[in-house]
Amino acid sequence: MNIQIFGTKKNADTRKAERFFKERGIKYQFVDMKEKGLSKGEFRKVCQAAGGLDAMIDPDCKDKDLLAYIKYIVPEDKEQKILENQTVLKQPIVRNGQKATVGYMPEVWKKWD
Repeated sequence: MNIQIFGTKKNADTRKAERFFKERGIKYQFVDMKEKGLSKGEFRKVCQAAGGLDAMIDPDCKDKDLLAYIKYIVPEDKEQKILENQTVLKQPIVRNGQKATVGYMPEVWKKWD
């Protein structure tokens, strides 16, 4: 297994995801989205695995103006705007090769073993 957890240390669900893998002795790589974030290729793979852009957006994110802008932007520009402003994404984003989840989903991660 090659687990990557994308999130921020302040996010409770990200911390729970880290604890989930630690408790099971599964090694993972943590990527702080405040420092690095998803590359375009990673973003597209996660988007495909998660079920599209709308499934990745956090409706409870702090930046409501940006969230409203993304909601009504033309579809061709939506991906680029989200890549530039990854604070609107649900956390954690957990990747295992081609598989990925958005949000805290231990029931899915258990099946990856």
